[in-house]
Amino acid sequence: MGVEEWDLTSKVSPYLDRHMMFPLLEYLDSLITSGSISYSTKDIASARLSLLRPTHMVDYAMDIYKSVHGEASEIPAEMEEQKKQVYSHLEELRLGCSALDDLCKNEEERAKLVAGGQWTVEALSVNPAYKITPQVVDTYCKLAKYNFDCGDYQSARDMLENYISLYAKPPAPEANADDDDDILGENTKTTKSSDSGNTGNSSIYYLKSVTPEMLEVLWGKLACEILVEKWGAASVAVEAVKTAIETLVSSKQMTPLKALQQRTWLLHWSLFVFWNDSAKGGLENMVDLYLSEKYRQAVTTNTPHLLRYLTAAVLLCKRRVTKRAASGSNNSEARRLMKNLINVMSDCEYSDPIVEFVNCLCVKFDFESAQKKLAECESVLSADFFLCKQTALFMEEARVFVFENYCRIHNKIDLSALGEKLAMNQDQAERWIVDLIRNANLDAKIDSEE
Repeated sequence: MGVEEWDLTSKVSPYLDRHMMFPLLEYLDSLITSGSISYSTKDIASARLSLLRPTHMVDYAMDIYKSVHGEASEIPAEMEEQKKQVYSHLEELRLGCSALDDLCKNEEERAKLVAGGQWTVEALSVNPAYKITPQVVDTYCKLAKYNFDCGDYQSARDMLENYISLYAKPPAPEANADDDDDILGENTKTTKSSDSGNTGNSSIYYLKSVTPEMLEVLWGKLACEILVEKWGAASVAVEAVKTAIETLVSSKQMTPLKALQQRTWLLHWSLFVFWNDSAKGGLENMVDLYLSEKYRQAVTTNTPHLLRYLTAAVLLCKRRVTKRAASGSNNSEARRLMKNLINVMSDCEYSDPIVEFVNCLCVKFDFESAQKKLAECESVLSADFFLCKQTALFMEEARVFVFENYCRIHNKIDLSALGEKLAMNQDQAERWIVDLIRNANLDAKIDSEE
């Protein structure tokens, strides 16, 4: 069975913004080039062109059109016309919000307004000197979205940050706080506690309230952070969207069904963040999110294929959780994670070699089948856009997991037999196992004479 059978691109794509699909398609292209997957390059290019049509990325669309139809092919007249319309509308939007755009770029004047508590839509609107009305602010937001659709994610990101700040109420900074150009991003903790009662929600960029329209802006901010690959800021954006969803649900501005849909989207978008921020607690954050009651319901109800990513994350962060736990209870947290994972597995109608590996090991206690599934895992991991960078680490952690479980069931183990299972000779297996006994907190010793 080829890796095509386990490719989840078609399953995750309905829950992603179309701009997020381009990195996935580029990765599939690389797999085709390396011979790892049997898709057609022309089919991938056609899919990319279909994704581009509703966007304003006209130059990129023209390049893809030529890659599909040949370099000598003539660009269709409608594409040329679309390009003219895009640039015309872009200029129209820029003119419509130039007053606000210029003020945002005037750091000195903006700092004065912020310090005086005048950096709000209401305050700017009543000051005729700035020529900024609510309509101008609305146009500014539209321009941010238009820039995003044109593929200028950095400009869109900066503009959305400015837009959100107009509705935010952050606490006053400490006198010795360092300035930071990331106004609403990662550095929002240095504040005066005395001002905390008059501030907005720190989990949502200090917004004092959230509307369905503002939630759309927060989604846009998250998309931009993902596409410019600012993973720390993207992690903050994930939390902002999550908090905003629950705020709207609690205030009856969002139905439970709509909330389920929104959570399902967040589970997918957050894959980019968690798997690219894995060394800084991303996987632990992912496990916490996926196992929380409302998001677990979204996995089991709407998207059981996400079980692959939850399973991989639990296996990869299990030992890190164990090492951080307090002495005397250092295995309890890891056992709790595995128990919760197995409960989710029982509620999901989904399986692949990664999921089956854990099922064979922890439910069936079938070590032979687990080894066979582990052999299949490597190709599945390598062909998965989100997991590919973790292939070597996953295989090592999986090997450790096999050994730990094997030791807990058997009182005495033949090193040569175990070495065969781990693809090692007896000396290599002995050195590797000595280290594992130390790290896994196993009550075991090696008797070389037996």
